[in-house]
Amino acid sequence: MILEETDRMEMKSRTEGNTQCPFCSVQCKMRIQNQQNPDEANSLWVTEGVMNAASEGRLCVKGKNAFQHSFNRERLVKPLLRKDGILVQATWEEALNHIAQRILDIQHQFSKDAVSVYGGGSLTNESAYLLGKFARVALGTKYIDYNGRFCMSAAASAGIKTFGLDRGLTNPLSDIPLAGCIILAGTNIAECQPTLMPYFTRAKDQGSLIVVIDPRETATAQMADLHLKVKPGTDAVLAGAMLKVILEENLQNDSFIRNRTKGFDQIVRSVQGIDLNEASGITGVDENLIRLAATAFGKAETGMIFTARGVEQHADGHMAVRNFLNLTLVTGKVGRPGCGYGAVTGQGNGQGGREHGQKADQLPGYRLIENETDRAYIAGVWGISPHELPGKGVSAFEMMELVHEDTIKAMLIMGSNPVMSNPNAGFVEEALRKLDFLVVADMFLSETAEIADVVLPVTSYLENEGTLTNLEGRVLLREAALPVSASVRHDWQILCELAVKLGKGTYFPFSTAESIFEELRLATKGGAADYYGITYSRLRKEEGVYWPCPSPDHPGTPRLFQEEFGHEDGLAHFSDIVEQPSSEETCGIYPLILTTGRVLSHYLTGVQTRRSPVLTSRDISNALEIHPATASRYGIEEGMLVEVQSRRGSFVTRSRYRPDLREDTVFSAMHWGGLQNVNLATNPKLDPYCRMPDFKSCAVYVKPLQ
Repeated sequence: MILEETDRMEMKSRTEGNTQCPFCSVQCKMRIQNQQNPDEANSLWVTEGVMNAASEGRLCVKGKNAFQHSFNRERLVKPLLRKDGILVQATWEEALNHIAQRILDIQHQFSKDAVSVYGGGSLTNESAYLLGKFARVALGTKYIDYNGRFCMSAAASAGIKTFGLDRGLTNPLSDIPLAGCIILAGTNIAECQPTLMPYFTRAKDQGSLIVVIDPRETATAQMADLHLKVKPGTDAVLAGAMLKVILEENLQNDSFIRNRTKGFDQIVRSVQGIDLNEASGITGVDENLIRLAATAFGKAETGMIFTARGVEQHADGHMAVRNFLNLTLVTGKVGRPGCGYGAVTGQGNGQGGREHGQKADQLPGYRLIENETDRAYIAGVWGISPHELPGKGVSAFEMMELVHEDTIKAMLIMGSNPVMSNPNAGFVEEALRKLDFLVVADMFLSETAEIADVVLPVTSYLENEGTLTNLEGRVLLREAALPVSASVRHDWQILCELAVKLGKGTYFPFSTAESIFEELRLATKGGAADYYGITYSRLRKEEGVYWPCPSPDHPGTPRLFQEEFGHEDGLAHFSDIVEQPSSEETCGIYPLILTTGRVLSHYLTGVQTRRSPVLTSRDISNALEIHPATASRYGIEEGMLVEVQSRRGSFVTRSRYRPDLREDTVFSAMHWGGLQNVNLATNPKLDPYCRMPDFKSCAVYVKPLQ
């Protein structure tokens, strides 16, 4: 299970190469170099940014040190097979034969749908595409979903309903400095996408007014002109109140509304029932601040709204985003320079990962699995009959519920760590332990891999060529910077080899990532996310290409909706303001609101960043941010070990005073496992539209442990 020295030497045999960061959705380009002999220590490797249109050559601390996990001695280099309760090294042939036989046995005994697939938003487009095809063609199962369900699903579903199309940003990053007013709702860009911060400081230098909506005074909030310290879970109410102010002040763009939208009359009726004083009480934001923010956005000639997980990871995340999209429509701030909406993607390929078939209801190119035309087209590309394609499955967390119910008997997990990343994590771990058979493909023995029956070692970002789509919708090619160790496999290679063992090899004849991309191009042709005009050759010459790009001579589409929206009628659709049940209520037993997020040094569940010495040294363990006055009420001193208990479970960490935090709110990050796993407490209540869990708002109590 340890990275052997021969493997380390083989990986280091090349002394330099170009790549891009494996972490956030900016996908910064970089160059890695070994300044001395390849057999020297990790510390001699250095990374420098390479000029590119997104990050403009910048790197953050995660990007600069990403290489460290690739050389970590804990990296898996041989398949592991559980024998007599213990994971032991096995050959690839032994591991793949065992997986194939167990899958065939389970499907023969129960049904094809007894086997499920769970993917990840950091997989390349090629691996994500092939994972969806593998589930539907090699396994014939309807049960596939991925961890991006917890990232972008609220914004994606809201964008489709409002605009008729979902892409992270409707316009390029270069538009940000052109915006006269910018609203950053539930996004901490300074820590989560730090290389983008210069775009916002440039905008501010040019006179832009910046509004940040966040219960915490983050590094992002510190640069804002207005900080609305909203109560977690009330963003939809706040956006609705801002919409009422804009209409009361007659700041709407009547021409845009008349010519390019539908449903405005119902919005007018909806806002009549909004009481600003009541909204202020619900959100905890002063009415005057609500008015200031709304009028600033309404009066600005240009403006942009960005949302992220702080708005989206709620049981009403879909409607919260739609309310913010209503603000863009009512003011006509979309489809022109300096105007638009951005869902700030969290995962490295959060955008591309949700376009090509990992979601339960989707086929490649944003086609829908329940649409007969879409099914026929993809079946034609894959060389099968449409009736052979399974139907729609369920969302990621709902798959865990089906495991508990014994409907799902086996699961293949690729590029994800659901024992940590799912809400109500104790329930999820219990479910995965119940499976008859669990296979995990990962670089490390993650918290999920530790309980697997088979663990398959995969390549790192330095060795794995493929395309990724950044938060703008710009498709980028990541070249392999270092050679592949003979003992590990690319994700897509594993799928192809397993398909052969399952008797479906003719459908998976791929020998390179580029050959997969060529089929992906055809599969997306004519779809909403059309990649047909994008080739590896173009990506090498042009650095990146925005989708949709329907033909090889098409320049790509940096700015969407300049002439029409994605709906068949060409119009954007307002959403009625619908009040949904609020997030979990506090009470005498659970008096505080727990909200979660990230810190600068770490990424997702920390499987990779916690194996970087530099990044770990910056944040060794988790913490609970708490207002000093709140801490005093519960007898909690600075740095004290505390237990945070919800209705589902508890985690343990140390307190950290934050005087700028709301007194009714505590915050903890998501990057640590074991007793520190914040998701042991979080709420699995699902949004009715997109099945996003209510991560960001759950009722807890906090007690000192010393």
